[in-house]
Amino acid sequence: MQLTTCLWFDGNAREAAEFYVAHFPNSSLNEHWTTPADTPGNDAGDEVTVDFTIFGQPFVGRNGGPMFHFNEAISFRIPCATQHDIDYYWELLTSNGGAESRCGW
Repeated sequence: MQLTTCLWFDGNAREAAEFYVAHFPNSSLNEHWTTPADTPGNDAGDEVTVDFTIFGQPFVGRNGGPMFHFNEAISFRIPCATQHDIDYYWELLTSNGGAESRCGW
């Protein structure tokens, strides 16, 4: 058995999963679930969850709607061996709409 972290998205779980697996090692896009019938908040055929792995760790992305948003309470600690690695991930995650933030720990 393994614990899986669920990340809540507003319709872009697949896009996020594809971004992560394209840039982090030991990563893959795995299963997904679409709703077979209309449900509260979803139409038949909507992709509700996307399972993916980054750095060998399982995640599920849930297209849950706009009620919850990412903030500093959600973070990844990325293993980096060199300053080059740090710079690479910093640029990757802050470009194209990402934002720098102070680290409190």
